[in-house]
Amino acid sequence: MSFKKVLSVTGLAASCLMLMGVLAMAQTPRSLLNVSYDVARELYKDINPAFAAAWKARTGESLTLNQSHGGSSKQAGAVIGGLEADVITMNQSPDIDILVERGGLVAKDWRAKFPHEAAPYSSVSIFVVRKGNPKGIKDWNDLTRPGTQVIIPNPKVTGNGRYTYVAALGYGLKTLGSEEAGKEFVAKIFKNVPVLDGGGRGATTTFAQRDIGDVLVTFENEAVAIETEFGAGKFEVVYPSLTIEAPAPVAIVEPVVEKKKTRDAATAYLDFLYSPEGQAIIAKNNFRPRDAAVLAKNAAKFPAVNTFTVEALLGGWARVNAAHFADGAAYDQMMTRR
Repeated sequence: MSFKKVLSVTGLAASCLMLMGVLAMAQTPRSLLNVSYDVARELYKDINPAFAAAWKARTGESLTLNQSHGGSSKQAGAVIGGLEADVITMNQSPDIDILVERGGLVAKDWRAKFPHEAAPYSSVSIFVVRKGNPKGIKDWNDLTRPGTQVIIPNPKVTGNGRYTYVAALGYGLKTLGSEEAGKEFVAKIFKNVPVLDGGGRGATTTFAQRDIGDVLVTFENEAVAIETEFGAGKFEVVYPSLTIEAPAPVAIVEPVVEKKKTRDAATAYLDFLYSPEGQAIIAKNNFRPRDAAVLAKNAAKFPAVNTFTVEALLGGWARVNAAHFADGAAYDQMMTRR
């Protein structure tokens, strides 16, 4: 074989290898990572296959959906630390706002990217008590009684605990007349907290599986999850006279979707949460849907409750975080005195 022919064959082989590499890359399935908070685990276990099927029917592409769950503030910190989330789905807006502040990981106008200020569903804080409600717990003031053990996840690292703190603060403000009195009211509740778990699901395990505490304060959706996992009839739900509305915001992590070329799929994934199918799955998982028809269909599951928002009653999350959850602020002070 001549030298020219060897070169020709070698060049052809190289071209074939390059083509095979391009084809392999084209055939490598894309994936999305949803970094989310602790108690949304089961929700996204249902959402992900439904969206994957809808996406394949629409585009022909098989998309891999992955999820990561933990205390919401810890999860936001993980994304800041380099966890490559395509989307982040949280239970409080500060855990998305911090991604705007720390290097522009999320667009400044993220609330305008999707309906309802980018919150496809909400929940409310409720009480779960043991069968028969042996401590007679009916409202927030009952949680301050000596001898009542209250299970709440740590407000420093989890949105579930932070919403509980703020719900109690709002109740104290409304009933006692000032935010300062509200802080003292919250301090009395936290004196009755025997353990502070790092996430809402951990707090549920402490209460329902380890049998610690007289009352668990958590999101509404957790009440049904507890019955499903630990047995019907062992627990009861108590709706306090006033509680907090907890919207669950979502956002795209900009540098990740740019790097992975997944913006189209990530956007469609979050859009799917607002679709009738997505809203039905949300309601099935006991979160309050935004779609009026889906909400009406599930009216028995979601009773009307007297709620307030952080923005309307307490001046917004930026103010609340600075006054109550920053290092050395009200929460740290009350825990030091406890």
